[in-house]
Amino acid sequence: MNNRHISRIDLNLLVVLDAICAEGSITRASEKLNLTQSAISHALTRLRTLFDDPLFVREGRTIVPTPLARSLTEPIRRSLRGIEITLNEAGRFEPSGTRRRFTIAVRGMLELMLLPPLLQYISGRAPGVDIAAVRVNRRDLEQELETGAIDAAIDAPLPLSPNVRRTAIPVGAMVVVARQDHPLIQGELTLATYMRQGHILVSTRRGGPGLQDTELGRHDLHRRVRLRCQDYFTACSVVSRTDLLLTMPERHADTFNRPFGNCIYPLPFTMPDIEAYNYWHNSSTNDPANCWLREQVAEALRQA
Repeated sequence: MNNRHISRIDLNLLVVLDAICAEGSITRASEKLNLTQSAISHALTRLRTLFDDPLFVREGRTIVPTPLARSLTEPIRRSLRGIEITLNEAGRFEPSGTRRRFTIAVRGMLELMLLPPLLQYISGRAPGVDIAAVRVNRRDLEQELETGAIDAAIDAPLPLSPNVRRTAIPVGAMVVVARQDHPLIQGELTLATYMRQGHILVSTRRGGPGLQDTELGRHDLHRRVRLRCQDYFTACSVVSRTDLLLTMPERHADTFNRPFGNCIYPLPFTMPDIEAYNYWHNSSTNDPANCWLREQVAEALRQA
């Protein structure tokens, strides 16, 4: 048998094969499955054709499986049991007893914001649940959600189709990080000083402005970005050794800068608080497992 036959297999034949192996008798297999002996014999004939093997040989009053039949018994039994469990659990989700892995697409700072409280929150409630945090190309995000390759995504505002649902996640205000004893900052960071300095922009994109650059552009102001990098910890380290300034989310500024002793200042201009979104595919909206995951993510972010 090869792969092109799979689509033509009647799963009931495998149920019959499992029953005959378990009972060692066509008569008892027919009683177990509530089928006639004729139906069992007909199924056995089809199985022998399918596998090109007699599968069972008679020894006295019993039938004995051939080596091929013995090799098939356990894999088929496990597979049938898995199908049975899947069908029984369809439409239900019990987090305390389930064993499942959820995959969430998330980036940088949002990963730091989400994962510690999420794992703390679910560890006692769903000990069999595993989490995989991965990075997905934003151009592929909708397809990955649609195919189920990822269960949810936490990301910036994205232009996705109505097939992708979303809820807003408040990230918070921005602050400015500068090294101790910065020669041009005397107790207070003014907008004029902010604009005169070189800046670090943390972004996973190769180019394009940051949100703060967009806001400054509305007032015809343009800062000089001297370093573009992908990680806030790296950026904070650079700040501690240079006169460059870093604009970053307030909620994580203290944590990232603690090893470096950098100073944290209010942003010297007004801009809206940063938002991210929790994304999932419309087809998963009513899926109990995905609903549960979204609830845990929302609760974790509230704790954060």
